[in-house]
Amino acid sequence: MPAIRLALVPGEPAGVGPELCVRLAQQPRDHELIAFADPDTLQAAAAALALPLRLLEPGQAATRPGDLGLVAVPNPVHPAFGRPDPRNAAAVIAALRDAAAGCLDGRFDGLVTGPVHKAVINEGGIPYSGTTELLAEQAGREVVMMLANDVVRVALVTTHLPLRAVADAITPDALERTLRITDASLRAGFGIAAPVIAVLGLNPHAGEAGHLGREEIDIIEPVLTRLRAEGMQLAGPLPADTAFLPAKLRGFDAVVAMYHDQGLPVLKFSGFETAVNLTLGLPYPRVAVDHGTALELAGKGIADPSSLFAAAQTCARMARLRRTLSA
Repeated sequence: MPAIRLALVPGEPAGVGPELCVRLAQQPRDHELIAFADPDTLQAAAAALALPLRLLEPGQAATRPGDLGLVAVPNPVHPAFGRPDPRNAAAVIAALRDAAAGCLDGRFDGLVTGPVHKAVINEGGIPYSGTTELLAEQAGREVVMMLANDVVRVALVTTHLPLRAVADAITPDALERTLRITDASLRAGFGIAAPVIAVLGLNPHAGEAGHLGREEIDIIEPVLTRLRAEGMQLAGPLPADTAFLPAKLRGFDAVVAMYHDQGLPVLKFSGFETAVNLTLGLPYPRVAVDHGTALELAGKGIADPSSLFAAAQTCARMARLRRTLSA
């Protein structure tokens, strides 16, 4: 059976993404890594770290630390560490789209992505709300954002919304879609035959029987009842302030939170360095780092590569499982 092939996109060329990819190239691996990136940017990052980097043709075997496959996506402007240039925005987006296209047509088994600077992409004249949304549109799929570490997996019904808008976005359709995609992804991506999912309420104390809000009674509970009748194992709606207690988490395979800051602070506190960001619902595994471009650290050799290491390992594991299940 051929080795798992992962496409790797560093993200913002002036941030820490390129140097994290250089560090990743030093690690032993049982899969093939092919970066979609500017070769000069990667070499500059390697020089700043005083680490070896040998860029290979796709399919050429990596034989020593620092070997990394490459599909060249040149930057129009050579980036300075910590100083992003909007003129490179199109190259960043092209790298993401080309790598994802390779996953869609079967040339690659999964996609690993570094941090992208949203504001710089938009300043470059490209409307961009996030890589998750870009990949969903390209694949024509509805997706769910999940963040995960060794302690907990948290999927989100809503993502980057003002808090004022969250309650209106918690609809039966949005909740059901999130639960179905999360359940299917836990089975196909993590090999969990009968996942148990904790579902948080929206309001304090999960609404306190309607005294603190009726979303639990009017929206969340009816969806859970309907999906339980189909065989899904769903606990909730649970008060968010106690659902993450270690004794309770041991009984859950994932937690579905209603909004970004309901679930992610707990996850990041429990292990930010090794947390990863997954896009569930795509026809291939996509795993990203759970941190930003860290412009202030770029080129200094002090950025922690743990999240990118975890992203590559997670993506390879998910791709291998998908291959096994489809065989």
